[in-house]
Amino acid sequence: MIMRSILLVTLLLFPLNSSAQVGGGTTYGFLNLTTSARSMALGTKSIAINDDDLNLVYYNPALLNQNMEHHLGLNYVKYFGGINYGYVAYSPGKINKYNVSAGLHYLNYGEFQGADERGVKTGAFRASEYALNVTSSRPLDSNFMVGVHVKPVYSQLEEYKSLGVAADIGLLYTDSAGLFSAALLLENIGTQIIPYTPNEYESLPFEIQIGASLKLKHAPFRFIVVAEHLEKPDLTFNRPEETTLINTYYQGDLQTEGLLDKVMRHMIFGVEFTPLDNFYLRAGYHYRRRQEMKVESKISTVGFSWGFGIRIFKFYLNYGRGTYHLAGGTNHFSLRVNLNEF
Repeated sequence: MIMRSILLVTLLLFPLNSSAQVGGGTTYGFLNLTTSARSMALGTKSIAINDDDLNLVYYNPALLNQNMEHHLGLNYVKYFGGINYGYVAYSPGKINKYNVSAGLHYLNYGEFQGADERGVKTGAFRASEYALNVTSSRPLDSNFMVGVHVKPVYSQLEEYKSLGVAADIGLLYTDSAGLFSAALLLENIGTQIIPYTPNEYESLPFEIQIGASLKLKHAPFRFIVVAEHLEKPDLTFNRPEETTLINTYYQGDLQTEGLLDKVMRHMIFGVEFTPLDNFYLRAGYHYRRRQEMKVESKISTVGFSWGFGIRIFKFYLNYGRGTYHLAGGTNHFSLRVNLNEF
């Protein structure tokens, strides 16, 4: 009954936000921020890693399983410009035949100095956004799991306030050996209930993703691949100063390279290496981020990410760093613990 009700609400919201837009054309963009240090190290989105990491349920509700009973996850990110955000989640286990969990995602923009059109200071103000994640999942059979997030959203930017609701639907397949997983995700289906400005409703950042994860049976490696923003086939864009160059690039013999670039802009790759028990090394590559944020004179490691994880006593600690631009990167810290072990 719980799952049916959540799915009904989600499907009713679906037509309200099915436009294919990436960046700048939607609201509540913080819903797409990477919270988990492990996920950032693997390229930003981990929708098909089926283990007992509660922090990854944020990316796909179908990852929630019965092994996460009484697990607690904490995530903190030091972002750009003094912004910080995080995510905390807890799973009490099963209610009837459904796995359930709840989490809170917050973004704190910090304090700003307000001023009127003449430059006269009007006092300080703050800005922040919050989303409550209520998750439910259940197995369809021995290989398939389905899950749903329902996410009430509250945003306050100075005197402007908004209330909305979003939902994610995830489907996960895991083979009988537990080594290969594949996932489909419909993310941020929803609408604004109260817009920032009366009667001016904005779209939510709807997205379709597919992903896969393969853990080698006789080697300490796991490989991850995710295809993002499948609702919008072409993620390329023209900058006015490069119009002539781009128009030339996609002509004649270079058309094949142009097609490959369009495909690769959807792709994220990651690898996880376990050289020792309870110690993990990770790396990822986000092609689109590299193409959009690189500086041609010094590309550096833009688009790459890395991190590590370690278990100390009963705590799993993870660190991840992603390079966005020559100006710097982001540092992600995560902790998870199984409270049953205490």
